Amino acid sequence: MKKHYSTVIIGAGFGGLNAAIKLGKKKKEALVIDRLNHHLFQPLLYQVATAALSPADIAAPIREVLKKYSSLSVIMDEVTAIDKKNNSLQTKNNLTISFDHLIIATGARHSYFGKDEWEALAPGLKSLEDALLIRERILRSYELSEMTSDLSRIKALTTFVIIGGGPTGVEMAGAIAEIASKTMIKNFSNINTKDSKIYLLEGGARVLNAFDERLSSKAKSDLEKLGVTVRLNTLVTNITAEGVSIGEEFIPSQNIIWAAGNKANPLLRALEVKVDRMGRALVESDCSIEGYPNIFVIGDACAFASGNAYLPSLAPVAAQQGKYVADLIIKNLSKGKRNHFKYLDKGIMATIGKSKAVLEVGAFKLTGFFAWIAWSLVHVLFLVLFRSKISILLSWIYNYFTEQRGARIIKSNSEN
Repeated sequence: MKKHYSTVIIGAGFGGLNAAIKLGKKKKEALVIDRLNHHLFQPLLYQVATAALSPADIAAPIREVLKKYSSLSVIMDEVTAIDKKNNSLQTKNNLTISFDHLIIATGARHSYFGKDEWEALAPGLKSLEDALLIRERILRSYELSEMTSDLSRIKALTTFVIIGGGPTGVEMAGAIAEIASKTMIKNFSNINTKDSKIYLLEGGARVLNAFDERLSSKAKSDLEKLGVTVRLNTLVTNITAEGVSIGEEFIPSQNIIWAAGNKANPLLRALEVKVDRMGRALVESDCSIEGYPNIFVIGDACAFASGNAYLPSLAPVAAQQGKYVADLIIKNLSKGKRNHFKYLDKGIMATIGKSKAVLEVGAFKLTGFFAWIAWSLVHVLFLVLFRSKISILLSWIYNYFTEQRGARIIKSNSEN
């Protein structure tokens, strides 16, 4: 393979993929490097974790997505070092690649706020592996409960604790509540899945704190109607194999899910740039790093100042930044001639369960069935493959009318 590319893109998430597609449409040379062979539609990852969708529904092979762009190349590898002074990088497979422009779109990982030992006990939700692990634990817990008469063990197995009240936590809590009260009901002889306990623990004063307060209250109310116990201003002090501690209180649980924090890829610290407390690169108004106008950091990997805060870690932000940076490269604009990146806020939304969602676009706010329909249509629209759009729509229609989830598969009979 070649040793030099005009543009190298690290990461094929929303930011990296949108940058690559825009460059490809203009027949500009670029190399996409990702440690996986697929682009993952993360907003629907929780539906894989809760057996509503299968992995292939939300994962698109990168080569398939980019195959019609002859100027683009793809390698499945992991970047281990970047020499920004000499415009080159090293990969895990011992490749040395030089570039004229570099786009870093490496996304984010879970942050356990210095308690990394909690990760094995409370998996987060960033990858297909995470989603399949959580799915396996949820389904296996009910199978194990069916085989024991120990009431305390049944209680621990059927108690689910989700830590973090952002969109991921809210969506997970609502989906698990529906599994317990609708999907699994009458599937077992010795247990009643409706007796499951679902806790959503949030350290702040409300769930979905990026939303309007009325929408946050509506989401909390909808969760409680589904049987979720929502605890606000609640900080977890310890996690063990037996459960979760909140100060002196202890909740026995074999199913703990982490949705409370993110941190950027450690590659950014190795880049020796200024970072925020989450490890995200502090970028300039054109998404470049200080002193290096040819190196850009976008999406969850960057901290982009907007007023008194940073832009949120959302897929639309990453996608817009990817297109913006690609446009700078296509036009070959020097530093002084570049317009500042401006994020067009198209709103935020979250789903709580069947026919339950909240949506906010500027001053316009919507809840309930029509918000849920809008949420569904927007997510299908942003899927990159037509096959995925059809597959997911059919799965959702089936789920809606039957209350069943078609991906309730346990891969093996060994415990995680």
